[in-house]
Amino acid sequence: MVNVESIKYVVNESSRKERDRKAQVDFLDRETVEGVRKFHKSFPQYKKTPLASLDKLSEYLGVSNIWIKDESYRFGLNAFKVLGGSYAVVKYIAQRLGVDASELAFERLKSQEIRKRLGVITFVTATDGNHGRGIAWAANQLGHKSVVFMPKGSSEIRLENIRKEGAEASITDLNYDDAVRLADKYAKEHGGVMVQDSSWEGYMEIPTWIMQGYATIMDEAIEQIRESGHEKPTHMFLQAGVGSFAGSMLGCLVSELGNEWPITAIVEPDTAACIYKSAEISDGEPHAVTGFMPTIMAGLACGEPSLVSWGILRDYSDMYISCPDFVAARGMRILGNPLGDDPKVVSGESGAVGLGMLSLLMEHKDLKDMASKLKLDKNSKILLISTEGDTDPENYRSTVWDGMYPSF
Repeated sequence: MVNVESIKYVVNESSRKERDRKAQVDFLDRETVEGVRKFHKSFPQYKKTPLASLDKLSEYLGVSNIWIKDESYRFGLNAFKVLGGSYAVVKYIAQRLGVDASELAFERLKSQEIRKRLGVITFVTATDGNHGRGIAWAANQLGHKSVVFMPKGSSEIRLENIRKEGAEASITDLNYDDAVRLADKYAKEHGGVMVQDSSWEGYMEIPTWIMQGYATIMDEAIEQIRESGHEKPTHMFLQAGVGSFAGSMLGCLVSELGNEWPITAIVEPDTAACIYKSAEISDGEPHAVTGFMPTIMAGLACGEPSLVSWGILRDYSDMYISCPDFVAARGMRILGNPLGDDPKVVSGESGAVGLGMLSLLMEHKDLKDMASKLKLDKNSKILLISTEGDTDPENYRSTVWDGMYPSF
């Protein structure tokens, strides 16, 4: 029997009309998103990532549609993070050059003219793997340097993948949030540029650019859903670490759809559930989880909410869920072993937790109250985003082949 008692949740009790604190989403408006997408289209590697329609699974779980956007195909890097990092890098370069970012296509950024004007820039960041690899890739493509700090327990495979992109990278003895502080200190002492997807007082501009960069994912997804003959999803499950990805996805749809944005659940690992904790305390402020945060969902093992995204998640999310590792493992196994002719999706730990959570909600009577509060039923059209592929292949095989992190 699946141990669902360890799954906890908080409901946003205020109705949509009552949410009068509403955080601004103007930085994700249509004009901005179109500019971001135009920039990413200038990459020679650009192609829309697939939107898999899981029709047999939808039928099995008793919902209308399940779509999962597969970011393992993004620029050959097996994860979505490069979208935010590359856009932040170009915005920084444009600012240095005194031009609008829309004038800087990717190929022009690689030109000798630009390099001579700027010299060599060192971009600095902290990461569990995917964000750091994206920054390293972008810096290397443009002829710049990168320095990457990783938290204790990070995957050696992810470390080596970052180094292969030309970065100076190391695994520290610190948790994620302290690794961020170390990276910030290094950048200040060595004249580097901190490019982090988390934000705090005094550090908001670059994280905002990163969230704008992620918007390409949602813009593609809505376009693909409409091409399939549907208007929009009714529900979303969004995984959160510091919240920048979730805040970007949710903010895009609030900006695009107004009061018709989808019912949204935020999902986090129970050892690092800072968004859930903040919602549970319910004083309107972000609250941190401290100490080490062991979880297979390495990309979500973050203890301090990003200030840029927190207001969006507070005001527009409908439910906040804290769950153990077996939920993500279940999602990985379902996606890797599809029903009927549903497409197979190779999804890593952080990418699969939303599908794992949805499957449990629809299958287990002990979670019926949660499903009811989310208004999940036969008419539900659910959008999920697999933010990474098997970025740690050994752990992927241990989970999907060998049954690590069982549900009972």
